[in-house]
Amino acid sequence: MINLHGKLLIGGAWLQGSGQNTFVISPLTQEPLEPGFHQASMEQTRLAAQAAADAFPDYAQTSPEQRAAFLESIALKIEALGEDLLLRANQETGLPLPRLTGERARTCGQLRLFAEVVREGSWVDARIDTALPDRTPLPRPDLRRMLIPLGPVVVFGSSNFPLAFSVAGGDTASALAAGNPVIVKAHSGHPGTSEMIASAILAAIQECGLPSGVFSMLHGRGQTIGLELVRQPAIKAVGFTGSHTAGRALCDAAASRPDPIPVFAEMASLNPVFALPRLLEERGSAFAKGLFDSVTLGGGQFCTKPGLILGIEGPAWKNMVEEFRRLVAQGSATTMLNAGILESYKNAKATLCSRNGVHILAESTRASDSSKTESLPAAGLISGDEFLADPACGEIEVFGPFCLFVAAKSDVQLLEISAHLGGQLTATIHYSGGDDVLVKSLLHSATQRSGRIVFNGFPTGVEVCPSMHHGGPYPATSDTRFTSVGTAAMLRFARPVCLQNVPETLLPEELRSGNPRHIMRLVNNELTRKAW
Repeated sequence: MINLHGKLLIGGAWLQGSGQNTFVISPLTQEPLEPGFHQASMEQTRLAAQAAADAFPDYAQTSPEQRAAFLESIALKIEALGEDLLLRANQETGLPLPRLTGERARTCGQLRLFAEVVREGSWVDARIDTALPDRTPLPRPDLRRMLIPLGPVVVFGSSNFPLAFSVAGGDTASALAAGNPVIVKAHSGHPGTSEMIASAILAAIQECGLPSGVFSMLHGRGQTIGLELVRQPAIKAVGFTGSHTAGRALCDAAASRPDPIPVFAEMASLNPVFALPRLLEERGSAFAKGLFDSVTLGGGQFCTKPGLILGIEGPAWKNMVEEFRRLVAQGSATTMLNAGILESYKNAKATLCSRNGVHILAESTRASDSSKTESLPAAGLISGDEFLADPACGEIEVFGPFCLFVAAKSDVQLLEISAHLGGQLTATIHYSGGDDVLVKSLLHSATQRSGRIVFNGFPTGVEVCPSMHHGGPYPATSDTRFTSVGTAAMLRFARPVCLQNVPETLLPEELRSGNPRHIMRLVNNELTRKAW
């Protein structure tokens, strides 16, 4: 096992934190894990921000090949940590080793995917309009536009993905790929895992000869160290995955700066699933089983977990709900990420089930292990009338193995309920013909409120690829235009600049007439890789 020291990584050096010393409690044993992790002080927060600011000019001007090699080196260094990384992550989060093995592959895979995008180069969206000196009544100047790095980025590690959405996860990978230094505020639920990943990134920085301030990692409370990072003048953007409360606090802090900066926050989503009558008549039992597997996957601790199941009253709906009730009653306990998340699950479930009209549909009859941080699956049921009468029922996210069934009395009411839902990461429609008018209306409604529409599947499982969009209207995310998964995630951490009449020798390669990088560009309104 790799020896951990519990220190902060600031500008290439491991430093002892000046704040409180804390220990993570294993959800598997309820025992504290060594070592303790000292929290950063306010001064150390400012030191990390300054290191990132100092590194930015040089790192932003690295070649695409240098940045691609850096990302690939990080992937190799993470893989070289071997089983030690997986075992520590398992101890800290309770996530099973097969799940963590897959998550490590995803983490390294997305680092390599961003390397490919950077090396190919067309992501900079180069646009060129050549000069028209003879145009009347006014000549046109030579105009050339492309995306450039935004500046130092703060990334907040996520609790439910200790690898893929944490220290070297998608936010960090996309920010580094776009040419920005990164400061990670490590999640308190897996600090040892975070330290190991940070050590891999530091080794890659040293191997590639990059400025030491390209990456730093701090431990500390989000309400103090996290907010202080966001307020640092050198910071130009924030990436966050977590609760709505914490996300709003970061957004408000960023907006109140003398120079407001963007916060790309993924916060809350109920991920509604619409089950249409014909499909339930044909395969209601299969739907119930697939739904149960999705709701309980990973203890229901996925941002895309189906939390709201909507359909139309009738025999097929009743049979499906009964089958789901049976599955829940037999459902096994699952280890949650930590005691705080388990407590939040219980409180949110109790709050929702206390609303007028919400009835407990089912709860597992299995026993949980009091020596572990375990939850049991459950489900609630409410009528369409009662759901529409209480907007809170469509706003309370229960992060865990729970979902709420909503029984509409007609097609019209189902569409009315859909129109009243807030922004979502996903919306799912299960359809098997015969409901053509309804499905078209639902698709339109879902498209207005969700970032990803799933047909005849379940939203858990987010493919890392160029066409993926993992985002959605507020409150699912703070900016519906951007994704935190897939290659378009880089666009969050870049800004456009237009160069007018700049001499050819001073232009970046992406905008030179000869197109030495052979990237795709929009030249005089034509997409081409040609030089001219």
